[in-house]
Amino acid sequence: MTAAIAGTVLVLNSGSSSIKFQLVHPETAESVAHGLIERIGEPEGRIVFHHTTGFEEHLGAITDHRSGLRMVLDMIEGLGRPLREAGIVAVGHRLVHGGEVFHEPTLIDDAVVQAVADLSVLAPLHNPANVIGMEVAREELPDIPHVGVFDTAFFHDMPAAATTYAIDRDIAREHGIRRYGFHGTSHDYVSQRAAAFLGRDRADLNIIVFHLGNGASASAIAGGRPIDTSMGLTPLEGLVMGTRCGDIDPGVVMHLNRSAGLRVDAIDDLLNRRSGLKGMSGVNDFRALLRLVADGSEDAKLAYDVYVHRLRRYLGAYLVELGGVDAVVFTGGVGENNADVRRDALAGLGRLGIVVDPEANATRADTERRISAPGSEVEVLVIPTDEELAIARAADALAKSLPR
Repeated sequence: MTAAIAGTVLVLNSGSSSIKFQLVHPETAESVAHGLIERIGEPEGRIVFHHTTGFEEHLGAITDHRSGLRMVLDMIEGLGRPLREAGIVAVGHRLVHGGEVFHEPTLIDDAVVQAVADLSVLAPLHNPANVIGMEVAREELPDIPHVGVFDTAFFHDMPAAATTYAIDRDIAREHGIRRYGFHGTSHDYVSQRAAAFLGRDRADLNIIVFHLGNGASASAIAGGRPIDTSMGLTPLEGLVMGTRCGDIDPGVVMHLNRSAGLRVDAIDDLLNRRSGLKGMSGVNDFRALLRLVADGSEDAKLAYDVYVHRLRRYLGAYLVELGGVDAVVFTGGVGENNADVRRDALAGLGRLGIVVDPEANATRADTERRISAPGSEVEVLVIPTDEELAIARAADALAKSLPR
């Protein structure tokens, strides 16, 4: 088992309520181990651990990210020698918000950890968890490179018209207020895979990507370069998400302050943690939402309709921005697995050249696949994202470039 580990990159994706991890060979894409710790901080947490000799599942309370990450490292250590001797060449960290400072893979040191912590004001659900991931992993594996790969990096060079908010320019410059975009590693990877699936050069394609999970975002990619995306200064803007509201009139914030007496922190908590699907229906898991819809819940049905309405609004905007599209791509947990969302988001768009094949759409699979009808002018694809592999390759490349 230890020989299989040697030469791998450990990828850590420490999210707001979960930790995804993978031990992967960056060149071959072979996964030695991968898993998920979810429902952190809830009464019933869950650990799923896949490795080359089997599968394990553990249920029980996971109090916080620090204890969760230590569980991850203990499980991986069980595959061979102690971690420090196992031949892991780098640790790649998925980091959400890089601000104006970070827009390429970055070697992590104390200053980087502090800078990411300082940026938590822009990503309060994610950057604090990212910081814990870096701290714990660096304590456990102090002698190998740790590399941060930032969600915002892919969108860093979007056109100024797409990144600029229409507020006082001096205030915007002083406080770094611009649209950054998120899930960039996924949008970049998935658009590359879509081009490969179609046997075409990404530079020749216009692609719309919907990354739909508990967090959700859309992007418009022209010739391999993003020209717009739905998330903004923070991961709050854009599509409806599990607990985040997405687009909202900024006047709502002032109204809640003046009329309801809510202070800024309470409004922040409301819009980031108690809105979206959860705020409208009481649940943020899409599977639970669909069960409520099937049971006749009007609140759940409205939440679903609002979710789909927002997808269609962004689809229309990006079709115009791109001047036409070659492919619409779905990815993420909801995008890859929910046929109803894909069907309803693209329903009635035959005049725009988008026609979904009902049978292909309804067929469940874990592979890259086409779900558009044979006569559809626009390709509709489902491409499983693999942010961990993309991060592993970026971390490995940076590690190899360091002086020996």
